[in-house]
Amino acid sequence: MHIKYTFAALSMLTFYSGVAFSEPVELRMATGSGGPGSSVGNSLDQWAALIEEKTAGTPDEIKVDVFYQDELGDQKELFDLLVVGEVDMMINWPMTSYDERMGIRNVPYMIFDWEQAFNAYKSGGWLNEIYSEVHADLGLKYFGAYPEGFSGVATRDKYATTVEEAKGITVRVPSNFPNPLTIEAMGYTPVALAWGEVYTSLQTGVVDGDSGNVIYWDYEYFRDVLDYYVRTRHTFVSGMLSMNQNSWDSLNEFQKNAVADAAAEISSKQFENARAFDQTYVEKAIESGMEYIELTDEELLSLARKTRGEVWPEIEDAFGKELVDKIRENAPSL
Repeated sequence: MHIKYTFAALSMLTFYSGVAFSEPVELRMATGSGGPGSSVGNSLDQWAALIEEKTAGTPDEIKVDVFYQDELGDQKELFDLLVVGEVDMMINWPMTSYDERMGIRNVPYMIFDWEQAFNAYKSGGWLNEIYSEVHADLGLKYFGAYPEGFSGVATRDKYATTVEEAKGITVRVPSNFPNPLTIEAMGYTPVALAWGEVYTSLQTGVVDGDSGNVIYWDYEYFRDVLDYYVRTRHTFVSGMLSMNQNSWDSLNEFQKNAVADAAAEISSKQFENARAFDQTYVEKAIESGMEYIELTDEELLSLARKTRGEVWPEIEDAFGKELVDKIRENAPSL
């Protein structure tokens, strides 16, 4: 028998040979992006396995039930479940429906290379500190980043490397603030769609492309309906490893250490592997017939200046002056 600890630690003991042992704690772990065998799905499996290995054979054993993309709902529904504690742990790309500060990672051209990303998200890094605070305000425990790489725009029939070329191209954009503003500033016409609606929308011509993802997602899910991938690098794409705070509080110190250490291991491994993994999918996309385009330094700088100039003044109302000042202090100058 498993018992689920969501809002309080329950004490239930089984007696064997005169010794009392706690029943295993059962926790739910999920992701809104990635099925079994996908990169995220594999990381989810590894996080669960590490927790079980670290607690196996002890009176504080934890069993983890894993749920993949669409098994418990879409991205928004899953994040809702995490906030209320029906899901205990997630590798997710948090929604801004509860707190727009969750969208800080989407501020355009805030990070330009992998070293800057690591320094921002590592323990003690400036984005790590911001997200720890934002998660805590929502009743969530933040463990660390789950980096994927730099974003781009994938399209069919035509592509753009400048604002002028992007005019008339309609692309799906994640609805999280300030993504739609960013894509509009880059010249495209943004359409906010749930992830599960993207393929059909591409097939039927509702949109001409997808924006804001690393190439893995556009290759893996849409390569038969997309022709180009332009690495605009407007955001550094990173998910997050997090846990419902009440679920966290229900654990004892041994169990907390097991969960947190396992999360740190997954985050660290992802930072080590994500860049090579991303390049692998660049090569796969090219082999499949998709054309891959890197911006020139001049094109990148032009997009960065325009989007910063139009989007950054809008973020202070959403994020607050204190957080925006931190962004300005830590983001590289142009």
